[in-house]
Amino acid sequence: MAENLTDRTIRIGTRGSVLALWQANSAAEKLQAVGFKTEIVVFSTKGDQILDKSLDKLGSKGVFTEELEIALRNGEVEIAVHSAKDVQSTIPDDLELLAFMEREKVNDVLLSLNPDFKLERDSKAVIGTSSTRRKALLKQYYPNVTTVESRGNLQTRLRKLEEQGMDALMLAYAGVHRVGFDDLVVYTFPELTFVPAAGQGSVNIECARNLEPELKKVLKEALDHPDTHICLLAERAFLRTMEGGCSIPSFTLARLAENGMTITGGIVSLDGQTLLQETLEGPTADAEKMGEQLANIILGQGGDKILKSIRAEREE
Repeated sequence: MAENLTDRTIRIGTRGSVLALWQANSAAEKLQAVGFKTEIVVFSTKGDQILDKSLDKLGSKGVFTEELEIALRNGEVEIAVHSAKDVQSTIPDDLELLAFMEREKVNDVLLSLNPDFKLERDSKAVIGTSSTRRKALLKQYYPNVTTVESRGNLQTRLRKLEEQGMDALMLAYAGVHRVGFDDLVVYTFPELTFVPAAGQGSVNIECARNLEPELKKVLKEALDHPDTHICLLAERAFLRTMEGGCSIPSFTLARLAENGMTITGGIVSLDGQTLLQETLEGPTADAEKMGEQLANIILGQGGDKILKSIRAEREE
């Protein structure tokens, strides 16, 4: 590390949930390992404060990131740590996504307080989820399931699971695993059937674009996982081209292959009746181009009509 950076304290902006703090502390450990001092700075975001509305009612732009991004601009923190799937598809020009930490298993899972719970095609189960994508995919594959809005941190959702008579919660495995609730997982959805949201399972590091270049370089070296980064570039290019956020039921997953990478992506209508999904293969050097190409294929197959229908319904 450059000598003038040795005594630098890196202030890490984060939300205050158990999962968000796990992510921030994971970043802090990596920075401490290369000699930095660190300080965790906790912020409450719009998405944390308003729990009685679904994400599509809040709007998809920055509901979990805006307050952290203001802190980056003001120099209150050097970096902000986010779940990569919460980062909006296009970020402001004065900020940048510096690093993507190593990805956890990407699958969606079901958590239940009943270890014998089973999800069958004709199940009439009641499942809690706050994700538009998960609700729509459940309607496609499990048409008799009833979904219930379930927002808040994992501990809050588990309390609601018990109090509101739900059979299960549908969540990302990564968050469940990181906060130690693996023992409640009763089902893991196949990742190429229930394709995850862009970035699911990864942690993103954001900074101000005008942060000192030498500091950015050292931070990236300490925090970035190159294989994850290249996959996330493809996924975020897909998301950006689809003009999708966390309130749009699009999905994408890029994976490295022996001779390059594959990217799967698509969109499902809110009623689950129409599912569009395709896979492309190509060299990693074309990661972003592949993401854009895949999105344009999906839009051309009728994805544009699904998006138009969703937006019209939201404006009613």
